[in-house]
Amino acid sequence: MRELLRVEGLKAGYGEAVVLNGISLTLAAGESLALLGRNGTGKTTLINTLVGVTRRHAGRITLDGADVSALLPYQRAERGIGWVPQERNIFKSLTVEENLTAVARPGPWSVKRVYEMFPRLQERRLNMGTQLSGGEQQMLAFGRALVLNPKLLLLDEPLEGLAPIIVEELLRSVARVVRDEGLSAIVVEQNPRLILGITQQAVVLDRGSVVHQGTSEALLREPQTLERLLAVSR
Repeated sequence: MRELLRVEGLKAGYGEAVVLNGISLTLAAGESLALLGRNGTGKTTLINTLVGVTRRHAGRITLDGADVSALLPYQRAERGIGWVPQERNIFKSLTVEENLTAVARPGPWSVKRVYEMFPRLQERRLNMGTQLSGGEQQMLAFGRALVLNPKLLLLDEPLEGLAPIIVEELLRSVARVVRDEGLSAIVVEQNPRLILGITQQAVVLDRGSVVHQGTSEALLREPQTLERLLAVSR
């Protein structure tokens, strides 16, 4: 299987503060990875470093064979990195449709396909970003990343703070994209059982270092390991 992402000896953080301490991992094209860990272990910092919004102190990031370590965020997006941040960062002064069409690039994911996946967005296509609920904003952030037609999709806690019915809808959509359609993705999620069932690989961080790597299926079968690494009760 072709390698899509390689991270080697990555040390990064904010200013002089180093949060990631020599992270190394790989991801094959068509694979998805659950990025797990307790709060404050470096998950979001790793996502932000892949996007290019932290300070890299050492190490290398390779995407589809090209070194992107020194590229600016917009250049990484052009190379194929799509990002759904915790803050969603939708354009609140634009309509739903303008949010999508402003960033859309040619590829299998179109605005029409996003509307098919999230009919609620089509119903609200003329609404401004400020007029959307939190769940609708998350759908829009997800759809906006998809219409970029990325090679690699980064989802930073896409289910956080949402009502259970919205969590179910978004989880089905994430599963469709990363499992059924094979878009390479890294998904950060506080509830490991939600995301391990739809990803192939799993990495657990602690204090900015990788403390576990393996398949998602194997980690799901090891409740003692989940409890030890993540304080997850059986």
